[in-house]
Amino acid sequence: MLGGIVGTVAQKVSPGHVAAPGAYALVGMGTAFAGIVRAPMTSVVMIFETTRDYAVIVPLMISNLVSLFISSRFQPKPIYEVLAEQDGIHLPTAETRSQDGQRRVARAMREVTESLEISLTVQAAIEKAEGSAYQSWLIVDKQLLHGVLSLEMLKKAAEGGDGAETLAKLVDGHFPHVHVDQPLILALERMGAAHLDVLPVVSRADVHRLEGMVTLQDVLSFYGFGGTIGSS
Repeated sequence: MLGGIVGTVAQKVSPGHVAAPGAYALVGMGTAFAGIVRAPMTSVVMIFETTRDYAVIVPLMISNLVSLFISSRFQPKPIYEVLAEQDGIHLPTAETRSQDGQRRVARAMREVTESLEISLTVQAAIEKAEGSAYQSWLIVDKQLLHGVLSLEMLKKAAEGGDGAETLAKLVDGHFPHVHVDQPLILALERMGAAHLDVLPVVSRADVHRLEGMVTLQDVLSFYGFGGTIGSS
């Protein structure tokens, strides 16, 4: 719309020296596409295929660069990457791919051997958790992951009078997790930030689909440290 307005004004001011307003509108469309999707050359190809006019390529490339610079300053991440993260899909970046491929979550993860059903009451979950070596538990419902809770969280809920409530009341849609191709150091960072000793390993396509779990002891053992689970 802005391109069409500029083209219309330019046509009225200097009709013999500017292109038709439609050309300005197409350049505006390409500029908006380049700024939103962060694909300036794709925008150039698309507009050229639409117009078959080489005259719009140079102004389009210039406006695309300006749009790309401005949009990157206001929002560092492209819109599709942000939308994917909102859905729990974390695509690998060039930085993560360049890191040491031998120290990935896939090398230290294990099958999910212990979990808590979301239908359990808080008190029943505490009784089961106290007999385990783990201090954190994956909350599942028919093999779908719904959250991660620590024994400390369960005890606080019981002390607050929620012992008879189900675990569904304590979990929400946001929980720490990792993917198989992510570095183990990231798993350690997320464990430390959330005060958990177990993290779920989930699919990039569906954050609720479990692929395994990684424990603090597994990560420490991979790096050559001993100790027992839960000793920290």
